[in-house]
Amino acid sequence: MKSTNLIYQIEEASKVIGNTWPLYSFVTSNPLNDLQDLNFSEAVDKIKSLLDAKVYPSATMFRKAWDNGEIKKNELVPLLKEHGFNTTPAGCLEIMGCESILEIKNQNHQLDRIMVKWLSTFLDEGLAEWEMPGKDRGFYMAWRQLVPFDAESGKPFLASIPSLSEQALSQLTEGCTNEEIQSIFTHHLAALPGWAGYIKHRNLQPHAWQDACPIHLQDYLAVRLWTAKLLQVDILPKTTKDKDNSEVQQLKYIWLKAWEKSWQKRLMQKLEKASTWTAKEANRKSVPDAQFVFCIDTRSEMIRRHVESTGNYETFGYAGFFGIAMDYENPKDGLSHKSCPPILDSSYAVSESAQKNKNEQRRTLDLQIEKQRFWNYFLKRMKNMLPSSFGFVEGSGFFYGLQMFLKTMVPGAMYNMSKTNEASYESACEPHLENKGCNSSSELNISAEEKAMLVKSAFELMGWKQFAPLILFIGHGSHSANNPYGSSLDCGACAASPGRHNARLLAKLANEPEVRQILKDKFLIKIPERTYFVGGEHNTTTDQIVLFDSTIPNSHKQQISILRKDLRKIQETATQERLGINTGSIYRAQINASNWGETRPEWGLAKNASFIIAPRATTQNLSLDGRSFLHSYDWKTDKDGKILETIMQGPMVVTQWINNHYYFSTVDNNTFGGGTKVTHNITGKFGVVQGNGGDLKIGLPWESLYISKETPFHAPLRLSVVIQAPLDTVRAIINQNNNLKSLIDNEWIYIIVMDPLKNGAFYSYQKNLGWSSNSKKKVIPSKSKTELEKNMPEKVLA
Repeated sequence: MKSTNLIYQIEEASKVIGNTWPLYSFVTSNPLNDLQDLNFSEAVDKIKSLLDAKVYPSATMFRKAWDNGEIKKNELVPLLKEHGFNTTPAGCLEIMGCESILEIKNQNHQLDRIMVKWLSTFLDEGLAEWEMPGKDRGFYMAWRQLVPFDAESGKPFLASIPSLSEQALSQLTEGCTNEEIQSIFTHHLAALPGWAGYIKHRNLQPHAWQDACPIHLQDYLAVRLWTAKLLQVDILPKTTKDKDNSEVQQLKYIWLKAWEKSWQKRLMQKLEKASTWTAKEANRKSVPDAQFVFCIDTRSEMIRRHVESTGNYETFGYAGFFGIAMDYENPKDGLSHKSCPPILDSSYAVSESAQKNKNEQRRTLDLQIEKQRFWNYFLKRMKNMLPSSFGFVEGSGFFYGLQMFLKTMVPGAMYNMSKTNEASYESACEPHLENKGCNSSSELNISAEEKAMLVKSAFELMGWKQFAPLILFIGHGSHSANNPYGSSLDCGACAASPGRHNARLLAKLANEPEVRQILKDKFLIKIPERTYFVGGEHNTTTDQIVLFDSTIPNSHKQQISILRKDLRKIQETATQERLGINTGSIYRAQINASNWGETRPEWGLAKNASFIIAPRATTQNLSLDGRSFLHSYDWKTDKDGKILETIMQGPMVVTQWINNHYYFSTVDNNTFGGGTKVTHNITGKFGVVQGNGGDLKIGLPWESLYISKETPFHAPLRLSVVIQAPLDTVRAIINQNNNLKSLIDNEWIYIIVMDPLKNGAFYSYQKNLGWSSNSKKKVIPSKSKTELEKNMPEKVLA
């Protein structure tokens, strides 16, 4: 087999597995991402047979949504007739409820178990005391040297195993057709999609462990197929005739679509009935006292309402990495973490440097962290080393028991204590920006013009018009105890890291006099001298907003003091709404954040169903129940459509990833999700398995999605994107971007335009650039490219 053909076939086979992110940077992403060139229904049908997975909501979910009025009859019945069904809704539910599920016994359990043993040993990232020898030579070479000592594999002779993984695969597939080889590779990658997905992740993302201990899907397949040979297992998968459930699958697809269209109709009705911005602004001072910029995250929707109702404050929505594609070096562990969307390459490296006259405070913090690292290392060694483990555990049992007792009985008090004792680098340091991957010191420096461009892009993307005395960039992060999936609750736009570092950096850049001068001279953006920028963070578990204001000038200290009091009120009212209690809501939220037995510290982005790209006035007086991502955008400041194009290519795609991950984790939590937290077992510091082994879990835990066994908290709906912009602008953008057109045409995402030039009329995208008016259901035919060019500025079409 030729090397190029082998690589191609492995790449094609790997499309059926997603990208398994590690626990410490758990990014929600579409597990079917590589199948997005197929229609949604085709992709899920393919993955259903390969992974024996559920790909649509269950009949029980549909019945509850129907009974609750979430699925409207006037949306469902026409869709049933359109697809040739004359069955009543009740009849459909009965048919779907009688779906026959063929339980397929895993014929390769022993092979899977042996592979998990080798993979968990090789991929370990520092949890094990004794490392697998030879890891630096790569997975296949390390396995080849050790397998002669493995009794489970039959102790094969070393000389009988090919020296290279490519040679092993060639021997094992000799005599097979290309179709059979493709089937073999696909089947064996799909056998353990979690582990295979993590190998895929390590090859796609920069990874220190991958550099030190390389592993590739080619190595994995060679080891797996050779182990199958040693176990005398047939590597060619047997075709299993499943009972025909095509009618049930088609019905589920129709019901899903009706559910989504019903949700869209309710959302459009809400937006139509909302009060106009003019009426709202009539009672507002000309300039707000402060402006807040929050992440587009669905959890920001509620906190923004409470901010606006507390004082003369204005809020904006912007992707939580604040437009800075960077890696952040955390001084607490010395490691660099990606802090921007996974679809972007990091251009900058950010570290902490001492503020003026605070070098001594920085050294004190470093010493404190160094002591903490030593004690953590010491305790781990004492617990794990054979000579000391028994005596140490028995001797320290009282202290560990007391700590567990306090965390159980008074978790709120323990939370406040931990926050008080937490070393805060923000009080003594400021973020330092450099170019990434440069060799010379001159190349590391960032020009003032480039810094100004970062600030300018932020203002442009949000449609900024005026500047308040205080402007607050608020990143977000979560807080929970004993939670392996804690990073999944942090900022998805920051690659599952808190957004505080990006927020602080943008605030710092916007305060620099040289940057402001360039903004004024080159881009006609005049920031008043009285305007000061501050970074902050919204804790999404407790709804506390912390301001990093250690460098605040004296002229703004009184205003900051008033603002802090308002932030306390905002936290109280927000937690009351979120938790549904009137008294003690802040303390209850702190308990959720610190209780080691709490399986649901917060719901994260559960319930997400829409992404609204529009001025805040469009949604300001609405409660969207935390179901909408909100990105500020003003079409009047975007004459050539390039700003909207950037939002659609970036944040819109990221929100679609998030939405799809929640969808698949909900419809089949065993295959695409994380299973229950109750039986999670952390392996290798990077993932979890259920119980004592098995496949690596790839998605969100059950507790983040379900209230009870048959009652999901998250409604599994595909993302509906509402854009307030001229229809011709949106149409031209989709026409010029094949990746967006494919995503929309293949029904991975819905697009609805709220056209301000037509009195806010709604238009829903139909396949191949067709549009239907939601008032008359009249389909607007696609315009040719020539016609579009006549109506659009040159920059859109460039």
